[in-house]
Amino acid sequence: MVSESSDKVTRVIWKAGETAEGADWVARETAVAMVYNGISHVVMMATPEDLEDFALGFSLSEGILQSAKQLLDTEIIETDKGIELALTITAEPFAQLKQKRRNLVGRTGCGLCGAESLEQAIAEPAMVATELAISHRAIQKASSALAAEQKLQQQTGAVHGAAYCNQQGDLILVREDVGRHNALDKLLGALAKKEQAKDKEPGFVLVTSRASYEMVAKATSANIPLLAAVSAPTSLAIELAEKSGLTLVGFTRTGRHVVYANGQRIH
Repeated sequence: MVSESSDKVTRVIWKAGETAEGADWVARETAVAMVYNGISHVVMMATPEDLEDFALGFSLSEGILQSAKQLLDTEIIETDKGIELALTITAEPFAQLKQKRRNLVGRTGCGLCGAESLEQAIAEPAMVATELAISHRAIQKASSALAAEQKLQQQTGAVHGAAYCNQQGDLILVREDVGRHNALDKLLGALAKKEQAKDKEPGFVLVTSRASYEMVAKATSANIPLLAAVSAPTSLAIELAEKSGLTLVGFTRTGRHVVYANGQRIH
């Protein structure tokens, strides 16, 4: 099935001294602006699908919202330059967001924008408040099943995936995006909707990228007990996972995975 998040393009393949023309499918990458109560906050490059999940997940994982109930409405506005996600949020988080924006005025630099100190740049992670135990077998079951559920990746070979798996390792939700953070935010947004509807099973998250500091922080913000990554973790990701009580697993492949933090949750 052709995804609305891919485009067909012509290309030339060179192989063993010969060239051949043909067609290929590539993942769409679009500028997506998050606009809160009429004020533009950030623009990101993303895959234009599951955008309502993206809006909610980003807002929660970045601490703009504390609850899904604070997001009153999401309007998706397509323009010739990209997509605007017009979010209507309640008064309290909007006031805090405006204050944060005022603190950014006049600052320059790169990296973690708006941070005045190392303490702000690397904030303490949220503590994971669950005693959920997960088996090695469940992690392996999820790892083996993920590729078949990544429809856009199968078509284009250009996107990351993030999956929510129940305690037995069954894949409950899968979200994809050209950005690894975006894929996770989309997943967290979908999970927040399930939680609001009281339809969320206990489980863990599997991602097709490395496990960086930001991925750990986003997972802990949603009280995810275990984050498994296909690639390696970073040193800071391990440090924050240890502090937060998150179980961190890397190099998750068929027949093998490596536990880096809080392995007592795995049996």
